[in-house]
Amino acid sequence: MDIDTDDWFAVLAAARAHDRPGGPAPERAAEAGRLRVPSLHCRAVPVTLPPPDGAPGYAGVALLRLHDTEENAANAFLDTLTVHPAHRGRGVGRALWDAVRARLAAEGRSSVSTLVERGGAGERFAVGRGAECALPMVEYVQEVAAASAPAAPAASAPAASAPAVPAPPAGYRFAAWSGVVPDAHAAAHARAHDAMQDAPAGDLDEQHDPWDPERIRAAARVVLDRGGVLLTVAALAEADGAVAAYTELVLPTPASVRALQYDTVVVPAHRGRGLGRAVKLRMLEFLRAQGPDVREIMTTVADENAPMRAVNAALGYRAEQALGLYQVRL
Repeated sequence: MDIDTDDWFAVLAAARAHDRPGGPAPERAAEAGRLRVPSLHCRAVPVTLPPPDGAPGYAGVALLRLHDTEENAANAFLDTLTVHPAHRGRGVGRALWDAVRARLAAEGRSSVSTLVERGGAGERFAVGRGAECALPMVEYVQEVAAASAPAAPAASAPAASAPAVPAPPAGYRFAAWSGVVPDAHAAAHARAHDAMQDAPAGDLDEQHDPWDPERIRAAARVVLDRGGVLLTVAALAEADGAVAAYTELVLPTPASVRALQYDTVVVPAHRGRGLGRAVKLRMLEFLRAQGPDVREIMTTVADENAPMRAVNAALGYRAEQALGLYQVRL
């Protein structure tokens, strides 16, 4: 299906400006990359609807991702379903959903999930189509300058500062890289990714896909092929070189001012030693060198993930909006 990227982006930009005025604007280059390069182990199915009055452009767009691994052959993810504000209230959203659902049925999928704002119009639309909240979460934002620069002292209080970048805990050392994982760390990094098996998943049907070095490299190449930047900081155990913890940031484009926090993981055998906080603080230092124009880091954390919420709170993250992974079983 041929997609006009400008018309697609016009829908997303207009919707963002209408629904979250004053919030971060979408980036055309990033959206073009997502359309051009599918997510790892997925087939992308774009859906568009023209305006009912025959005007140019799109009245609404949807992007469905069909998982193609054995573990998740019955599942899918609805990346977006967005109606241009000028065409809302005319059945465009329902028509998009009908087209998506028809494709899901044709592909033999039994469930589809999507991320929506809790309490908003997206939630009402999803619930009206039979969706249930499978995993409540919150979007948090960290101001990079506030996290990395000393705070001004009050007149009657001792000087205060943001947490200093620490040395790694005893028995560990840091490694940091941009882009694809170095060969020396690939196998250990894949094993650490598999520690995500115990991450909160709520009632989602989606299953854990095993990681190996080639999947690690392929996931990084998706980010790079879309025109983004992938930064990784890992804590390595000095005893055997194992990746004990890591954190990943993605800049959707090299010019992005908001970075996206991907995984932050501490391997179970190494928990309770402050490694999660340590790698995130080291990442702030790495980010200042690699992406000096970045002003914010955005992350989502499941409500039930109390340890990561505590780490983020200590680092100054603020809650921005309540989200949920909603799932429809077909």
